[in-house]
Amino acid sequence: MKKGLLGATLAITTLGAAATQAEITPQRMADAIYAVIESDRAVYTRHVVNRLQNEEEVITADEHWKEEQALPLPAQMLRMGAEGVAKKNAGFTYALLSLWPINKQNAPKTPMEKEGLEFVNANKGKNFYGTEELGGKKYFTAVYADMAVSEACTKCHNDHIDSPKTDFKLGDIMGGVVMRIPLD
Repeated sequence: MKKGLLGATLAITTLGAAATQAEITPQRMADAIYAVIESDRAVYTRHVVNRLQNEEEVITADEHWKEEQALPLPAQMLRMGAEGVAKKNAGFTYALLSLWPINKQNAPKTPMEKEGLEFVNANKGKNFYGTEELGGKKYFTAVYADMAVSEACTKCHNDHIDSPKTDFKLGDIMGGVVMRIPLD
């Protein structure tokens, strides 16, 4: 019995020491959060929108999804998630931006956002990381490429009347997820 208690105490002590030594960097935190966002978005795009709209043709995805009784576009799903995270003050923010936005509010607004989007577009497979100061606060900023993962992505952007770029192909970089983590 005593041996069992001692073993449990050592295990807790060991876990406690590891927990105090394990420090997550802003880049590692951003990369982990992005992995979840990117995976959820790809699953929604491929297995919900592409399947129901393009393969089975039972419902469409539309930017006016509420009025049209349609599915939200994958970009709208991402934005709704980002707005939900912002309301929770989770310690980070994210947004989907593009150098060729259909909705002009999704264009880069800071020099770092523009630099990051240009970098991920020119360096396929690489992420962009930097720090910037906004409103007197310092932020770690990461930009991850947003790639066309299904026909639903390219068809929507290429066919949209407000799209400034209409020649997207599967695998093209269409924009980027910009994530900010405050450093102060």
